[in-house]
Amino acid sequence: MLFKNITVLDENFEIKENMYVGTEGSRITYIGTEAPGEDKAGAAAAVKGAGKAPVAADFGETYDGRGRLLMPAFYNSHGHSPMALMRGYGENMVLQDWLNKLIFPFEDKLDSNAVYWGTLLTMAESMRFGIVSTTDMYYFIDDMVRATSDAGMKGNISRAIVNFDDSDVWQLPSMHEMKRTFEAYHNMDDERIKMDVSIHAEYTSNHLAVEAVSAFGRERGANMHIHISETRSEHEECKERHNGMTPVKYFNSLGAWDMPATAAHCVWIEGEDFDILKEKGVTVATNPVSNLKLASGVCNVPKLLDMGINVAIGTDSVASNNSLNFFEEMKVMALAAKEKFSDPTAVTPQQVLKAATVNGAMGQGRTDCGVIREGNRADLIVVDLNQPNMHPVHKMANNLVYSASGSDVLLTMADGKVLYEKGEYKTIDIEKTIFEAARATEKILKQL
Repeated sequence: MLFKNITVLDENFEIKENMYVGTEGSRITYIGTEAPGEDKAGAAAAVKGAGKAPVAADFGETYDGRGRLLMPAFYNSHGHSPMALMRGYGENMVLQDWLNKLIFPFEDKLDSNAVYWGTLLTMAESMRFGIVSTTDMYYFIDDMVRATSDAGMKGNISRAIVNFDDSDVWQLPSMHEMKRTFEAYHNMDDERIKMDVSIHAEYTSNHLAVEAVSAFGRERGANMHIHISETRSEHEECKERHNGMTPVKYFNSLGAWDMPATAAHCVWIEGEDFDILKEKGVTVATNPVSNLKLASGVCNVPKLLDMGINVAIGTDSVASNNSLNFFEEMKVMALAAKEKFSDPTAVTPQQVLKAATVNGAMGQGRTDCGVIREGNRADLIVVDLNQPNMHPVHKMANNLVYSASGSDVLLTMADGKVLYEKGEYKTIDIEKTIFEAARATEKILKQL
């Protein structure tokens, strides 16, 4: 596709107007101020080895970008996609009651069919709001992979390990599912699907599980994904159980951070936790809307950013959010930090945009994603600038973080393939997906 006459949020997160951006296959192969032609050299020429950039026709469809912004797509750095079936199921409850009285009993009735349609529903909502990839933690992994792949989306998918038994952890069915699915699916679909490893949390596992999963992950070159210090009680009870060690220190002592890792939430981390996360290169996935909704607290994003720790954004599941509107997530991330720390300068719009895009891509190990650059993967979204909420424009970054809405997304592209455009889901039968997800939900509710 060739985008023409379009405003671009470039790799430095600055605005360039009246640009041309060409994609071929899965890659961005041309960026320029003029239409590519026989007399203009560019990256596309190098790809083809022809010495010249191709004519516009080589890009296929031409997209008129007047009044529109082309920007990197979003990377959701913490989610539980099948939990779309639990949207709005249990409100105004404290976390432990919500989990034990409603969520865990519902999850106990999930089956392969329910997980597939729940995941596909999340994929549809994600592409509607400009998300192309999710760092996902759950179970029924085969069905999650199938739904993500069918949708043409990307995903870092992990089987969350839970264990309280001191026997051999490799006797657990979940460990075998982790191993089998990693070997079956890692880097499939031209690396759109990546398999991570995951410990659910400190309070849902023991040291044997952490050591075994960490060793497996290190041996396979996998990424780790863990819930960390989401609530004060989780954080403090961990210290009581482990001689004053916080969850960050506890997992560090067992080798969980000795590989690329994502630590989700990190609301109550303290002291040396920050130094460990920095030293180990851990990505922190802040989940501002979910954490506020469950009254878990506000992550100290300003300190993380000041220390140079990679901060990305997660939605958590829609059971605790209740949407995947990433523009809303960006705005709340900025506002929560400003209020919590009584500092209107705490987080800048540029920092928020980076967290939503390139920082998320880096956390997923997608080093050729997240910025509009020749040679990078074509993970792109088009935002409608012809809306009253987007005018006037004193600085586009300000409008994107504080004024834009998920409904302003006109087009979502992953690896050069258009997945969503102006209400049309190109890879998903949306009516069937909504119907099947509702039917699966009703079936479970009848069993409770």
